[in-house]
Amino acid sequence: MRSLLIATAAATAALLSAPAFADADAALNKAGCMACHAKDKKLVGPAFKDIAVKYKGQDAVAQLTAKVRKGGAGSFGPIPMPPHDAAKIGDADLQAVVEQILKS
Repeated sequence: MRSLLIATAAATAALLSAPAFADADAALNKAGCMACHAKDKKLVGPAFKDIAVKYKGQDAVAQLTAKVRKGGAGSFGPIPMPPHDAAKIGDADLQAVVEQILKS
């Protein structure tokens, strides 16, 4: 009984601490990210897999979150990314999205 309780607690903690990819995917679509980005090919903006490669091994969540909020250009070419405020994608959803992209 005790081992079942420990296993259940561990599984619950894992589910609560990791962002659900379905939620991040929904946030990507709701915020309009998929209009310019794709998971595996360049559209207007870079592919998520290319972003993950560029920032591999770096703690880039805060940096990329700030870049989404402020917008910018030059990292992947001359086409600027417009800023996306919290009304378009909330802080928790944005963090989950960035974490998912970095795992691509």
